[in-house]
Amino acid sequence: MTAALAGTSVLTTSMPWFSIFNNPAAAGNGPSDRVRVGVIGVGSRGRTLLLNLQELSESLNVEIAAVCDTWEDHYQRAIELTEGKAEAFYDYREMIDQVELDAVVIATPLHEHAHQTVDCLNAGLHVFCEKAMARHLDEVKDMYDAHKDSGNILLVGHQRLFNPVYLQAMEKIERGDIGPITMLRGWWHRNTAWVFYDDTGGRGTDLDRLRNWRFYDEFSAGMLTELGSHHFQVANWVLGNQPISVMGSGSINHFDDGREVYDNFALVFKYPKDIHFSYDCITSNRHNGMQVQVLGNDGTIELESNMWFEEFPDDPPSIEDLILSMMEQENEDIPIGGATWIPDGPIRLGGKYLSPEYTMNDTLLYLEGFINFVRKGEAPQKLTDEGYHASIWTLLAEEATKTGQEVFLPEDFII
Repeated sequence: MTAALAGTSVLTTSMPWFSIFNNPAAAGNGPSDRVRVGVIGVGSRGRTLLLNLQELSESLNVEIAAVCDTWEDHYQRAIELTEGKAEAFYDYREMIDQVELDAVVIATPLHEHAHQTVDCLNAGLHVFCEKAMARHLDEVKDMYDAHKDSGNILLVGHQRLFNPVYLQAMEKIERGDIGPITMLRGWWHRNTAWVFYDDTGGRGTDLDRLRNWRFYDEFSAGMLTELGSHHFQVANWVLGNQPISVMGSGSINHFDDGREVYDNFALVFKYPKDIHFSYDCITSNRHNGMQVQVLGNDGTIELESNMWFEEFPDDPPSIEDLILSMMEQENEDIPIGGATWIPDGPIRLGGKYLSPEYTMNDTLLYLEGFINFVRKGEAPQKLTDEGYHASIWTLLAEEATKTGQEVFLPEDFII
């Protein structure tokens, strides 16, 4: 699975977490060598993580020993997915108290992450927690402090850290292939009401707050925490730094149905060396899709589409090639008259794939890494720090959109 990537030098130097694939932890086949994992939260994302763990079960001797969910449908589904072999619980505290585990995977709603993670770390368990880390700044710091105090692993589900396209892009960036980076741009545009469950009685009901929790300020920052946090981590990673400040604006201008979180926002992060990262999200138009662009003086990398472009590509085909293509009827219409100028448009010439391995499952790679780290009893600190800084700056971005002020990192949250 990882052979195409594991040997490259950039992955084992600037991305030390990837060395685990060159030197995996010894995994015997006996019961005493088995990594026993509990899964807390088996909704949409939790189900995906559980299925990926099952795919690793034989090759890495992993056992899903326990599952937990408070929603009956998910609880029953978890039992079915594990064929009744995993002990099932409604309360995660009973699970970690009654079942002998090595690690847990947490995929519950955002506002549940902090206390569940802290309890598990303090119980001696290693934790893989979905992003973002928590709903409030002090909760994010509590999770990080519990990780440091307990000495147990805490990884956050920013799977792009294990994505082959991103890894190859980082190699090109560090090699200087696109020259010095001068700006980052990113966006996540969709046309969807973002309703996960329709049978709740409508916005504001107790059932809707439970099921469509992403719509409510108490439980989520909406697209900021659930979508944008992925790309905020990427920007920090690409630039090798965290922001100096963030400014932003957000509103509800289309889906005015009682939700409390923005259906659109725009942000500007200011980084050292006067580099800016502009980012926007919208749920009412999908034309631009999803992208993160790294703009260098000599080229541009488009991370989500697995492409890179030279700033000054080779000259276009000669007139002879053009005539030949016309004779072969491969040409497009050529206007004879028209405007004497055309507006600047995106340069799409010379685009090349970053990585031929773009179909690889980055979630599976991350979980494979997590299991190997659990076997060794430690993980590179940079992985945890990436998750921490992304979560902190996600919440600072929320503050910026709500206050209209430029927001800086408070000293209490510097690590």
